Amino acid sequence: MARQCSLTNVKGLVGNSVSHSQRKTKRVQQPNLIKKRIFIPEENRTVTLRLTARALRTLNKKGIHQFLKENGIKV
Repeated sequence: MARQCSLTNVKGLVGNSVSHSQRKTKRVQQPNLIKKRIFIPEENRTVTLRLTARALRTLNKKGIHQFLKENGIKV
C-alpha cells in the first residue's frame, strides 16, 4: 500500500538533506498519515481510510458528505 492519502492523493515529496558542510543527499518527506474509521450516515456503513492530518481537519470542518461531493469521490 502506497504512503498516500485516500481522499486527497497526497504523496511524499523528494528533497535534499543538507549537512553542515553543504553536502546534499536525497531524502523523502512523507505526509502525516493517520488510519481512521469514518461512519457515513447516508450509506449507514463505516469505511477505513488513510488520511493526512490536513484532510482529517477538513472532514471535521465540512463533514464527510460535503467533502466527498466537492472532490467528486465515490467511496
